[in-house]
Amino acid sequence: MTDRHRPGNEASFALLDTLALRFSEDPLVERGTMFRSPGMKVGGKVFAFLGGGDRLIVKIPRHRAEAVVSAGEAEPVIMGTRTMKEWVAYPALPDDPRETEQRWSRAVDEAYAYVKSLRPE
Repeated sequence: MTDRHRPGNEASFALLDTLALRFSEDPLVERGTMFRSPGMKVGGKVFAFLGGGDRLIVKIPRHRAEAVVSAGEAEPVIMGTRTMKEWVAYPALPDDPRETEQRWSRAVDEAYAYVKSLRPE
C-alpha cells in the first residue's frame, strides 16, 4: 500500500520528468516544489506537482475541477478540513501505465494553460 502522505514512487517521478520535458521550450516554465514535492511552475506559479499516494495534483478552473471530480476522473484535494476549489488529484493507475500517462498529460496541459492565463499581461 502506498503512503498517501509521501510523494509517489519512481515511476511517478519518471512520468513527471517526461511531462516536464514538454515545456522545455517555454522560458516561463520551471521545475519547482510544492509541499516538498516535485512539480512545475509557469510564471512562478505552481500548476502541477506530485502528491502523496502516486497522484498528480493540478490547478484547473473551478468548474472543470468540479466536473472531473463528479465524473470520477480525479479526486478533490483536501488540505486540513478545506477542499481546495481549483486543485484536483489524478491518481496513478498501477495496472495501466499508458492510461496514467494519457490522463496526466491532459491534466498537465490543462493546468499549464489555465495558470499561464492567470498571469497579468
